[in-house]
Amino acid sequence: MAAHMFQCLWRVPGRFNLLTTRSLLNDTKVKITWNALKPFCTNTPPSNTVDKPHCNIGTIGHVDHGKTTLTAAITKVLASKTGSRTRFIKYDEIDRAPQEKLRGITINSTHVEYETDNRHYAHTDCPGHLDYVKNMITGASQMDGAILVVAATDGTMPQTREHLLLARQIGIKNVVVYINKTDMVDGELVELVELEIRELLTEYGYSGDETPVIAGSALKALQGTDPSIGEDSIHSLLKSMDKHVPIPNRDTSGPFYMPIEAAVSVRGRGTVVIGTVQQGVLRKGDSADILGFGNALKTAASDIQVFNKSIPHCSAGENVGILLRGVKSEFVQRGMFLCHPDLFEQKDTFETQLYVLTKTEGGRSKPLTDKYIQMLFCNMWNISAMVKLPEGRDIVMGGDTVTATVLLRKPMVFTVGQRYTVRENKLTALTGVITKVLPSLDIRIQGFNFERPRSHRIEGNAWLTRKRRLT
Repeated sequence: MAAHMFQCLWRVPGRFNLLTTRSLLNDTKVKITWNALKPFCTNTPPSNTVDKPHCNIGTIGHVDHGKTTLTAAITKVLASKTGSRTRFIKYDEIDRAPQEKLRGITINSTHVEYETDNRHYAHTDCPGHLDYVKNMITGASQMDGAILVVAATDGTMPQTREHLLLARQIGIKNVVVYINKTDMVDGELVELVELEIRELLTEYGYSGDETPVIAGSALKALQGTDPSIGEDSIHSLLKSMDKHVPIPNRDTSGPFYMPIEAAVSVRGRGTVVIGTVQQGVLRKGDSADILGFGNALKTAASDIQVFNKSIPHCSAGENVGILLRGVKSEFVQRGMFLCHPDLFEQKDTFETQLYVLTKTEGGRSKPLTDKYIQMLFCNMWNISAMVKLPEGRDIVMGGDTVTATVLLRKPMVFTVGQRYTVRENKLTALTGVITKVLPSLDIRIQGFNFERPRSHRIEGNAWLTRKRRLT
């Protein structure tokens, strides 16, 4: 997430927006005060997780099309129902960071929870601005399904297409569409926008004819006016989500592992890592490894929390914060893995089947060349990578597929079948799938994964004298 500012992990809903502590604008971390995490400092009894099927969903789409407004509107409509356990999350509680308030856009991927009659949802509000696609990828990689938000006033826009492309590459198979701001246009234009969206969905491999498309106004729902396009449209959207987005099979029997989305230093307690459990079960007191970027640390889970609730264990599919024992937050970063001891081995090389996007698909105008180096995004992590083409092949044109070898700048955790995206500046250049994990290569390339030691000037007695005088 970019420019994350802490949202009081356990007091403010939003998937303990604890993950908003790491700043991707300046790569710094925010120190958390003792009072920010009071439940960690009290003997609160463990709570059970929700008794409904759990689904991870989120909003994607172009900047300023109303994703955050829709997120707030969903919580308000559900919170107004009698006996609801959903809490209304105001717009200002979702976009809390100073830069978000100053610029009026979402920078962080923020998480909230809510419940329908049939399900419990963890909802990720992704940024739509072009500069924060990196944060969108992180948020979307946790989703089981997505809500594509399109403003009726604009129709499909550049980030609408890019987010849909990235969602498909990440592996999001089910999308529900919400056409927002219908109160500002006539009905004929809404129909044209719907046709445009269905064509776009078909173009990117989704079922354009069968995808639910709901038209309404998130702002009217938030204000409580004009229920025909406000509150009623939110109810229709929620019903479509329950019906159209299936809950994936969760593997709770395999060894535990979780990609780390953020790490937070809690004064007086230790380090908390946040993420979505991919597989297995972790209980309080269990030992675990932290792996990634060539580093390996041993730790154990001291406490586990899910949306303000302390729980005895967490399982696949849950968004959790885990308090770790004996680990400093500066040694943990987004993209690392928390996993069962000795489960994974870090490698820096894999074989891949990759596809080069054409210019019309949002890719490069030039062909791919051998030893191409750019940033590779896979799951939560991103790192500089080099693409080595097979012997006898110097270039790959846009629209072509090739089997190649990828060398990472540092060893990482990855598995066969994982999808990844390579981005060049502000466009998506390549997409591919890992087909084979290869032994790490003992190759050091100046400027890529190796830096020559710099010579240091030897200071004389004058410098030593000056240092003693200053100290």
